[in-house]
Amino acid sequence: MTPPPRRQLLRRSVSASLSLAIAAFGTAAAVVLSSAPAAQAAGVPAPSPVAVPGRGATVPFKEQEAEYAATNGTLIGPNRLYGTLPSEASGRQAVTLDAVGEYVEFTLTAPANAMSFRYSLPDNAGGSGRDASIDVRVNGASPKAVPVTSKYGWYYGGYPFNNNPGDTNPHHFYDEARTMFGSTLAAGTKVRLQVSSTAASPSFTIDLADFEQVAAPIAKPSGSLDVVADFGADPTGAADSTARIQAAVDAGKAQGKEVYIPQGTFQVRDHIVVDKVTLRGAGPWYSVLTGRDPSNRSKGVGVYGKYAGEGGSSNVTLKDFAIIGDIRERVDNDQVNAIGGALSNSTVDNVWMQHTKCGAWMDGPMDNFTIKNSRILDQTADGVNFHYGVTNSTVTNTFVRNTGDDGLAMWAENVPNVKNKFTFNTVVLPILANNIVTYGGKDITISDNVMSDTITNGGGLHIANRYPGVNSGQGTAVSGTTTAARNTLIRTGNNDYNWQFGVGAIWFSGLNEPINATINISDTEILDSSYAAIHLIEGATNGLHFDHVRIDGAGTYALQIQAPGTATFTDVVATHIAQSNPVHNCVGSGFRITRGSGNSGWYADPPACTGTWPAPVWTNGGVPGGGTGPTDPTDPPTDPPAETGNLAQGRNVTESGHADVYGASNAVDGNANTYWESTNHAFPQTITVDLGAAKAVKRLVLKLPPAAAWATRTQTLSVSGSTDNNSFSSLKASAGYTFDPSSGNQATVTLPGTPSRYLRLTFTGNTGWPAAQLSELEAYTS
Repeated sequence: MTPPPRRQLLRRSVSASLSLAIAAFGTAAAVVLSSAPAAQAAGVPAPSPVAVPGRGATVPFKEQEAEYAATNGTLIGPNRLYGTLPSEASGRQAVTLDAVGEYVEFTLTAPANAMSFRYSLPDNAGGSGRDASIDVRVNGASPKAVPVTSKYGWYYGGYPFNNNPGDTNPHHFYDEARTMFGSTLAAGTKVRLQVSSTAASPSFTIDLADFEQVAAPIAKPSGSLDVVADFGADPTGAADSTARIQAAVDAGKAQGKEVYIPQGTFQVRDHIVVDKVTLRGAGPWYSVLTGRDPSNRSKGVGVYGKYAGEGGSSNVTLKDFAIIGDIRERVDNDQVNAIGGALSNSTVDNVWMQHTKCGAWMDGPMDNFTIKNSRILDQTADGVNFHYGVTNSTVTNTFVRNTGDDGLAMWAENVPNVKNKFTFNTVVLPILANNIVTYGGKDITISDNVMSDTITNGGGLHIANRYPGVNSGQGTAVSGTTTAARNTLIRTGNNDYNWQFGVGAIWFSGLNEPINATINISDTEILDSSYAAIHLIEGATNGLHFDHVRIDGAGTYALQIQAPGTATFTDVVATHIAQSNPVHNCVGSGFRITRGSGNSGWYADPPACTGTWPAPVWTNGGVPGGGTGPTDPTDPPTDPPAETGNLAQGRNVTESGHADVYGASNAVDGNANTYWESTNHAFPQTITVDLGAAKAVKRLVLKLPPAAAWATRTQTLSVSGSTDNNSFSSLKASAGYTFDPSSGNQATVTLPGTPSRYLRLTFTGNTGWPAAQLSELEAYTS
């Protein structure tokens, strides 16, 4: 393919294949552990971005932080200073091992047959990195040496950075390796990462480990084409398989057959171009595409649609394999991304993307593209970028960590991006820029995500008219309604080394032109922000609406206002703000605030306008100074304190059906005289309320109108709960509840307090009417 003219990313960097062969543990006899000092775990408790109830990606692994594990190494951090080793660690803490026999030991909380771990080795003097190995030991026995390297880390100088240690600004220190154990280890098994030699590397810094039960390889689908058996691709990785896999893909399109990548590591040195075909593997732990052209370093492994100028591609499915490249530098014009081109009506499902420039840089115009259930790790630039007229496209249930630029981005350069969605993703540790951002775009949704640990020059969530080609004249500016609902942000925002002041966790920029749109930020938690929680800069932002937002911990201010705008605030509660005056505003009445009910902790009149920026007071667990926050680091305090009011009132509600004018909204309107009545003579019937976030509901109060005209009746119903509105579990078995007007015409249902965002009542009978009936559905945590 002839690539389109490249547009520089104009931002801020590394990645490729480490140990691609996944060897099994041997059966060597037990070895004697070194006589090291007594192990201890000393990390400061800090909220984790993994497994936040009802938000972020549902990941297949159990994550454990090194700073909470048993170790005889040295704890580093917590520290958020850019350019320091702990600043790029998850939770801003890690453990350094710098002597033979030092280790980090994890205890499995669930069965696992595989692990990946995040680590850092020092660079070498020439900046080309070093290779070493670290032992993995199971219950102290059967050591296995796992290769580790610093070749994909350590960048220097200014944007887009280089590999010269003589320049300043070292950063991007960490990488990840993975291995399989060869058998399933039971919960309670102790797994050590232990130093056996410091000859190749003087130290090994361990950030975390992810333990996983990997399913058996997926068999070849019936009737599919096999890249090895049918086309001679080399599963050992010794020979270049690019042409053979391309031939298989072309045949799959021509014959209308799926193309199967069996177990193996395949050398791919250029793009595999796909169109109207399904390419699937045995699973991302088994089928791996890797490689780079040995002489033309601008070519490397990638699976691409045709570029839009060549007509684009469509109806493609990429599924169940890994793309692990060999990109060790950032060159913005090089098309060395895991996935690229234009792919309309296409899906990427369960693909592992690592050590490429970007996980997926999609150049439109293109429509209806989805990335789901995937992992994007260790990139030199963005995790995903929907660029240049991408519409109706989605990234969902995807885990992103250690990108060199924005984690998930949309950039409407010259051609509008419309109705795209980033939902249920976890985006951790972008080394530069933002966790999630939309540069321009119409009717964009960024909801149900978890964002954590921004490093520099960005925030957790950014909505902006910035970067070339974003303007209202071309229809590419922020417009329509931008929805950012039910997001959790942890330790986001950080210092911008160009501006020399902090960027907020959620920030807005009208650099190219003012933002004039509706932007709804709702049901959101902003936790432990490095600087301000909310930030406006570089031009006006109008149409902001903050509703049900909890700010717990901010290194400087709740609001940092450096540009005009308009905003409404309702039920916005801020605590643990470092500055006594929670608002910094030097634009005065240029920023107009409308305050609704339920606000506290973030407003001041007059605000501060000092002309200087205070040093941040970093927090842990939302408590300044750290150490007195959550006691269990694996259970982050992402839920607000127990609420005393009716959680269901005014919330979104759905139904299986209703009679006449008696819709489901009547059951959450706070008025006992209005009611929902389901479709008659059609049991079972359901009503489902969305509480906005997972809540530990312990009591429901169900009401019917109090008027005496309502005769006593018994309704038979059950209660179930869900965090995602798809999979529901039982909270209360089916039982009869009597509603008697003489005693208030109401019934109480006790629940176990299982955190649920969605509560569903299923009715199977009513002795007083052939339908389900409710005037109020009230939910309480006590």
